[in-house]
Amino acid sequence: MKNKSLVSINDFTKEEQCRILDLAEEFEKQPRQKILDGYVVATLFFEPSTRTRLSFESAANRLGAKVVGFSDASSSSVQKGETLKDTILMVGGYADVIVMRHPREGAARYASEVSKVPIINAGDGANQHPTQCLLDLFSIRKTQGTLDNLNVAFVGDLKYGRTVHSLTMALSQYNTTFHLVSPESLKLPSAVKRHIKDNNLEYHQYTELAEAIPHVDILYMTRVQRERFSDPIEYEKVKDSCILSKSLMANCKPNMKVLHPLPRVNEINVDVDDTPQAYYFQQAQNGVYVRQAILASILGAK
Repeated sequence: MKNKSLVSINDFTKEEQCRILDLAEEFEKQPRQKILDGYVVATLFFEPSTRTRLSFESAANRLGAKVVGFSDASSSSVQKGETLKDTILMVGGYADVIVMRHPREGAARYASEVSKVPIINAGDGANQHPTQCLLDLFSIRKTQGTLDNLNVAFVGDLKYGRTVHSLTMALSQYNTTFHLVSPESLKLPSAVKRHIKDNNLEYHQYTELAEAIPHVDILYMTRVQRERFSDPIEYEKVKDSCILSKSLMANCKPNMKVLHPLPRVNEINVDVDDTPQAYYFQQAQNGVYVRQAILASILGAK
């Protein structure tokens, strides 16, 4: 994996994905290892981020690397009209790897094609979010003891949710049964469903969350993303369509865990936070260990 860009979850084979998860387990036990001393990690966030940016910076700092970059494109030369190509070529001269979030789908792939250093996609529009996918896989394996033969429900914004798109592709390698819960206007795109069909796996579609809960091992909640809607009226119609409460989980399986890529708005009631099913804050913490594994692998330190 040395010097290899990570733009789509499919850029890493199943075996490489598993190696990242195994390395993340090592970093969870011993997170402070100065194996990237002398390396520079650039974080270019053209779109707002809290967890992804901070967890990457935390991962880099714990490994001894220096971090440069920006968290607001308005403070960069993009405001002066600099092209993405020029930004990538310029920053590639300062850093050994570039972590990039961009609002435009395909921007990360383009960056990887022009860059002289590896690109790690931290989210490109509604397309993919492969590092979130890997930390989700880590969280699922940690809570269930396996990735094989699980029932997984994706809930909320399945149309624009890049975390759902990446995770669907990855879990299609593990004989997963999918339960897709969303309003009609936010159903999982056909192009993503194709990964399920191509692997001869089952999926079930619902508009009511209560119908899916008794069947699943993982309940993956997502927020309806206001920023993806050009029409505020359409957002208002669907924003409260899938809300999880403690009472809804009365008939859940004993091993079920609730995941969420965060931030949440109102799709998980606060009364869920103190239940044994809630795992989303631990899931966010797992992101540091997984991103340590990704950086160490791509930079050849592990």
